Amino acid sequence: MTCIVQKFGGTSLATLDLIKKAALRVKGEVEAGHTVVVVVSAMAGTTNTLVEYVSDLSTTYDRAEYDVVVSSGEQVTAGLLALSLQNLGIPARSWQGWQIPIYTSSHHAQAKIDHIDTDLLLHDLNKGTVAVVAGFQGLSRNGRITTLGRGGSDTTAVALAAALKAERCDIFTDVEGIYTADPNYITTAGKLDHIAYQEMLELAAQGAKVLQRDSVELAMHNRVRLRVLSSLRDTPGTLVTSENELRATRKHISGIAHSLSHVKLTLCALPSTLPLEEIRSLLNSQNIPLDMGHQKLFPCGTLLDFSFTVPATEERRAVEMLQTAKNKFNFRDLLRNSDVAKVSVIGSGLQTEYSPSHKLFQTLREKGIEVQAVAASDIKLSVLIAAHEAGRAISTLHTVYQLDAEEN
Repeated sequence: MTCIVQKFGGTSLATLDLIKKAALRVKGEVEAGHTVVVVVSAMAGTTNTLVEYVSDLSTTYDRAEYDVVVSSGEQVTAGLLALSLQNLGIPARSWQGWQIPIYTSSHHAQAKIDHIDTDLLLHDLNKGTVAVVAGFQGLSRNGRITTLGRGGSDTTAVALAAALKAERCDIFTDVEGIYTADPNYITTAGKLDHIAYQEMLELAAQGAKVLQRDSVELAMHNRVRLRVLSSLRDTPGTLVTSENELRATRKHISGIAHSLSHVKLTLCALPSTLPLEEIRSLLNSQNIPLDMGHQKLFPCGTLLDFSFTVPATEERRAVEMLQTAKNKFNFRDLLRNSDVAKVSVIGSGLQTEYSPSHKLFQTLREKGIEVQAVAASDIKLSVLIAAHEAGRAISTLHTVYQLDAEEN
């Protein structure tokens, strides 16, 4: 029998009725003769509530205890789905990350999966029992519960699919697949039938919320075939796979991603002789990513302003760390700006053609939208703009790159 991994997100498990519907989908795969592993997220809103509990107690909380708290939501959902399957006559049991076990690094709240011991899981699967696994959580080598970052249940599902050599990994969510832009933001966004791992990786990294970035990277390295599907409708969804599996006719630009969840920090009047990599290293030491870096040299040549973005969730920690290091870096002031958005154009056409990148800057200039910073890779071009301009920018660029869905 072939093994199938199914992952259900929080919006697909938000109520008992939805959990029952998810159980019916699992039952369908079992009746089709598949061995099934199900990975679940916490019910919608649960993790946010748990995070708020921790944040309300302390701004400098112990991250190991944070993981204990926020990982509990998945435990509830795993048990409820296992019960729902049993009610349908399907043998099922729940598994926590530490029970399998899924071994991870000790970087609490942002752990990486090191290794999965599948012996116990396979023993149960070989008896015909459906495994319902609590996503998002693992076990450090020193025996502590860890979590894989927001959206980490996707990574749990892909890692299990790779370890079990599953035929595919189906990600069920509240949208029908991967779109050319966020359909909740751009009504003309069209669904993609196929997308290459590398392009999906960039979309996820630049703000597309359908798949966690680490899960796509893991799928790409292990050649796990992903399907992103609606948990509410029977539609084909989007296949995420290697470049050579895609259809010959593809658009040069696959989509536009955006993020409104970053804060721009500016260190004013830094010595121009300071290696800016020291600032990045300081933040990275506490797993705070620095993005969209940009420097502006003073006319005197001895001072500069250094601007960059950090996740809004990490703003307070980042500011505290930088203020503590003020004498070391010798900057005059630290400015914050939450009115920023990162907009990214993704596609293989950026590798070979001048016009896609030219269109981006020309379009924004014609619309009077100021570009505050630029970052680029082979298949990604990102700009930082004012958040209140994001809707206008994305909508216009979506049309300019001919991504608008055709009306039926």
